[in-house]
Order: sequence, then structure tokens, then C-alpha cells
Amino acid sequence: MSSLGKLLKWVTFLGEAFLALPIIGGAFVISYAWTPLFLAFIVHAVAVFVLWRERGPVAGNVLGMITSVVGLIPFVGWFMHVITAIVLLFEGISRSRRTPRY
Repeated sequence: MSSLGKLLKWVTFLGEAFLALPIIGGAFVISYAWTPLFLAFIVHAVAVFVLWRERGPVAGNVLGMITSVVGLIPFVGWFMHVITAIVLLFEGISRSRRTPRY
């Protein structure tokens, strides 16, 4: 995975982890009229495109796209943000320790 792929993986993880904070993440999403969910969907889609071309792990970012849509439902969205952040964390850790494929 290239530096861009790693960066996108960690940026999406940090975004999902922030949105998974129970009161702070929910207040942030509501105060900006759900725009953060739309932006998160776009960032996850870009990450899927880049990681797909690099043959990197895309499952966490696809889950993030689903979470961005389901995030409109208050408690279900929070739960999905937690799950997505965990999946992205494991993907980021597992891929950052492996040697690149040549």
C-alpha cells in the first residue's frame, strides 16, 4: 500500500473514531446538518478507489460508505461508526506492518 493509501486509511479511521464519540460526534453531525456524513461518504469512496487500484484492503472503507448512509439513524449510526472505526484500525495496523508487494 502506498503512502496515499495509508494516509487515506488513517484519515478515515480518525474521522470515524471522532464520529463514534457518543455526544460529541452526534452533536457535530447534527450541528452541521448531516453534512459530515456526506463528506465522509465521499472520502470513503475516494479511499476505496485508491486502495482498489493499489490492491489494498477496502472492506473498512466500503463499510464506512454504508455507515455514512445509515448514520442518519441516531443510535444505529453511532454503533456503525464504532464498528467501522474498529475495522479501519485493524486494517491500518495490519497493512502498515507488512512489506510491500513487488
